[in-house]
Amino acid sequence: MAARSLPPLNALRAFEAFGRRGRMTLAADELCVTHGAISRQIRQLEDHLGVALTEGPRNRLALTETGLTLARALTQALDQIEAALPQPAGDGTLVVSCLPTFAIKWLIPRLPDFVAAHPEIPVRIVESNGPFDFRADGVDLAIRMRLPGAPPSPDSDVAPFLKHAVGPVASPGLAAQVHDLQSLADLPRLHTRTFLESWSEWEAAAGLVLPPAAVNREFDHYFYMLEAAAAGLGVALSPFAFVENDLAAGRLVAPLGLVPGQAEVCALTPRGRATRAARRFRDWLVAQGAATPAPPGSQQMVEPGAAKPLTLSRPAL
Repeated sequence: MAARSLPPLNALRAFEAFGRRGRMTLAADELCVTHGAISRQIRQLEDHLGVALTEGPRNRLALTETGLTLARALTQALDQIEAALPQPAGDGTLVVSCLPTFAIKWLIPRLPDFVAAHPEIPVRIVESNGPFDFRADGVDLAIRMRLPGAPPSPDSDVAPFLKHAVGPVASPGLAAQVHDLQSLADLPRLHTRTFLESWSEWEAAAGLVLPPAAVNREFDHYFYMLEAAAAGLGVALSPFAFVENDLAAGRLVAPLGLVPGQAEVCALTPRGRATRAARRFRDWLVAQGAATPAPPGSQQMVEPGAAKPLTLSRPAL
């Protein structure tokens, strides 16, 4: 049998990762190499084949028609190779560790889209707020909040997929009573014991000082607090991801808009060891995050004693 006439396999693998992820940096992160290494491998592949596989400026490279055809074929071929490899013990279920309220309010409502696209990948969502160990806890992918610029995790590849925005939300009846900061302070203020500093952080992000609340009410979990807000028990402070659907349905209103938060929602996978299912789920999360609508913008409100309106926020996403 004649020897195969193939380009260097490392170059093919680098090009496939770029074609699938869409960015050199993401491909480099996946393969645990530098951005420059991916670029050199792709140039080597183009030289070997004698055709252009990419086009456009360096910071916005896109696939040519030839490149797109090759990338799709490579992804299918590598998927077949991976499916043929011996699998570790287990039932093949993708285990996703997720913040509970994020799972209830953002992830699970979108999950049918992933199931329809990947019916061969069973998904199990496990609730967790704290530290985890991929191997000991049997986790394939974790969803957590992280600050940009945080020290890299030695055992995780991190893919941010959703920016953070936060603001006060209330039932339509209570929201109609909010005309300025004092009228907001006159309403019961809701808190979750899992993040008692949320209101003070929002004040700092919005650049204002809120008068003390007339009444404070605490709840053990975010989802309890948000249901209390929808029931008219007070005003809650919530990330947009937790209330997106309730705002769209009119169950909750954000009378002051939302301000950009510092944290990002990220997908964490074992460094250099993510399974095919975890990579597919991570890429799906990135696409879903990009498709998430912008949060409500701000209103201009007059702080008591102020001479001019105070702009509280701008859309962040």
